Amino acid sequence: MTETLALPMATRPRTPPRFWDKIAPKYAASPIRDPSAYEIWLARVVEHLGPQDTVLEVGCGTGSTALRLAPSVGSIVASDYSPGMIEIAKERLAETGLTNVSCVVADPFDEVLDPDRVNDGKGYDAVMAFNFLHLADDPAATIARLRAMVKPGGLFISKTVCLGGSKWLFGPMIAVMRAIGKAPRVHMLSLDGLDGMIVRAGFEILETQTFGKRAKGHFVVARKV
Repeated sequence: MTETLALPMATRPRTPPRFWDKIAPKYAASPIRDPSAYEIWLARVVEHLGPQDTVLEVGCGTGSTALRLAPSVGSIVASDYSPGMIEIAKERLAETGLTNVSCVVADPFDEVLDPDRVNDGKGYDAVMAFNFLHLADDPAATIARLRAMVKPGGLFISKTVCLGGSKWLFGPMIAVMRAIGKAPRVHMLSLDGLDGMIVRAGFEILETQTFGKRAKGHFVVARKV
């Protein structure tokens, strides 16, 4: 039996979907900033997944990572609350011939992603969030919700931009860009702060790796306890 978690509407994303809808084509066309780092952490994700796993990715954007991981799992739900992002993800999916991927417009709190719908009601084998938690309105509540979606002993796999040690550099810049509609809300998370949220939510951290110097990408694999 999976856990239920009643959360207030304030936990839902505040940045309107239209912001992400507008930038979706440009986002889809942008090259990966650090291809070597991307391949490293993607390979680590694959190491933790099995060929029969039922997997959920939240904040999937235009679906690139979900499509890369699909051949390594049983099925994967790629979700994002931006219809524009999911439209592109579906177009990309159609070009691959993959049959084990579902692209869904939803934020993590939507019932359409309810864990009771998968694995005979046990929840997902793994829930993934890549470059997403720092954009969530309430990262701690979001992690707690994601834990409720993972089956007992299942995995939470994430990579999160952590700018906590660089507030003096990125904080004012992001604030100005946000004021003119050029950036979303961004939480200035720290590495230790993020790890603490994950542990307090009820996960045991199995592996971490951090990429980058200023805008750190913190990769975490954690097991539900």
